[in-house]
Amino acid sequence: MNPYLNPQRIRAALRALNLRPTRGMGQNFLLDGRVLATIVAEAALVPTDTVIEVGPGLGVLTWELLPRAGRVICVELDRRLADRLAAEFSGRSNLYLVQGDVLTITPADLLARAAAMPPYKLVANIPYAITAPLLRHFLEATTPPELSVLLVQWEVAQRICASPGDYSVLAHAVQFYAEPSIVARVPASSFFPAPAVDSAILRLQRRLQPPVTVPDVNMLFRLIKAGFLHARKQLGNALPGGLAALGVTIPREQIITALHKVGIDPQRRAETVTLAEWANLLAALSESGV
Repeated sequence: MNPYLNPQRIRAALRALNLRPTRGMGQNFLLDGRVLATIVAEAALVPTDTVIEVGPGLGVLTWELLPRAGRVICVELDRRLADRLAAEFSGRSNLYLVQGDVLTITPADLLARAAAMPPYKLVANIPYAITAPLLRHFLEATTPPELSVLLVQWEVAQRICASPGDYSVLAHAVQFYAEPSIVARVPASSFFPAPAVDSAILRLQRRLQPPVTVPDVNMLFRLIKAGFLHARKQLGNALPGGLAALGVTIPREQIITALHKVGIDPQRRAETVTLAEWANLLAALSESGV
């Protein structure tokens, strides 16, 4: 049985480290063995797999990953926790521990530290405060994970898996690179200390090809972001100001014409627009000389 699924052991370890869990660092330690088993099952690990785990904390998930994967690369920001992990798993030759900020280290560099090559899997109870930047850090990398199984906030998981009417920049940013699905809802009581909200096990399967073809991905997401800068406004009014705020000046009349050309009603709002429609709009604006 996993020895880290024990609140008394967690409290004792934290006292020994003179460490108090902080919301800012997202230090909520998983206690539910069923949730842990589901994460591991969804990761479908085999002995040849390389896994990157972000924020291993006291090692509850690490304990399960090490006997199942060929290499486990753990990235821990807190030096005290990193030192403890090194001591706890000192006999495991397939553990590669990196102490530092994962957002400043490329996935390719992490793989290099373990003498590993792609593909790899990202499996983690990620710090909630960095969910969006962490997802983009990995999904947009030159070496993205083939599969990600992550614990994230319930509301964030819902936003990522959104359909028309509930889209956000985050939903498009994730769905462009991966097919997301919610595996299970995880109650706050499954953690110590219990966070203020429930969580979800989120599964992201990397797409072999993007769902839309565009000449400039950065420009696509600049257009999407512009639409959401004033999300309550209709697109005909939101896009000119949103683009201007991002340094792109396009006359409103030209935007309205492009919207009509691709069949998007200028009275619609950004949360209703699909990736395919954003791509078509970008193409129409490009054809008009933008």
